[in-house]
Amino acid sequence: MHFTITSTQNPKIKNLLALEKPRERRKQCLFVIEGKKEIGMALQAGYKIGNLFFCEELISRQELEALGTSDKLLVPVSKEVFDKIAVRENSGGVLAVAEQKTHRLEEVTLSANPLLLILESVEKPGNLGAILRTADASGVDAVIICDTQTDFYNPNVIRSSIGCIFTTRTASASSEDTIAWLRKRNISIYCTYLKASQPYHLIDFRKPAAIVMGTESTGLSDTWVRASDANIIIPMQGVIDSMNVSTAAAVVVFEARRQRGFK
Repeated sequence: MHFTITSTQNPKIKNLLALEKPRERRKQCLFVIEGKKEIGMALQAGYKIGNLFFCEELISRQELEALGTSDKLLVPVSKEVFDKIAVRENSGGVLAVAEQKTHRLEEVTLSANPLLLILESVEKPGNLGAILRTADASGVDAVIICDTQTDFYNPNVIRSSIGCIFTTRTASASSEDTIAWLRKRNISIYCTYLKASQPYHLIDFRKPAAIVMGTESTGLSDTWVRASDANIIIPMQGVIDSMNVSTAAAVVVFEARRQRGFK
């Protein structure tokens, strides 16, 4: 039986707060999940959960036991302490410490006719989270990030993905390694690029395909443009010449799914 923690100077709380820093998350290979739904999704995806910090004024012990975690992992904290450790406004009174998974390219398994979404760098965690929601909804085989500094466990990624970080295969690799990996598997590369491009809906996405998106500020690097089997563009009808990368990804990925009969 755990005693209720009432001070942020408690060693468990101090270590939990330290995980707000990317460096500490990388060092400990741990991260924080807020919300009962997201914790449940992580458990279902095979993530190993450590302590669950909860406020009994906001959520009952019985609700947490329904997740299937050990009672020994439940750590009650006061409302004042919980308000200090929670990043989200509506986390439902519970957060957990979990072990990170590896995100190596060679660990990605593919369907018989793969559809992949590839991002060269991600400027904002919120964009990555939104793209992971699209990836989950569209059922792509994986999201591959070509940026070795990607922090999949940034709290804003987890929050904006509404837990889809746990339901979507993800990998991080260099652009060069990713291109070689795609070529070896005969997966066509379609780069969103303004020059020498075709409207996205004219591309045949029914065969194995990788849709590659760049950053809004700089677009794709020459490495990807040279490797591209075809450049694609979303025709704009207004004044601006681009959309948010998460919106653009949704438009193109769901066109690919439409062509495949949503299979």
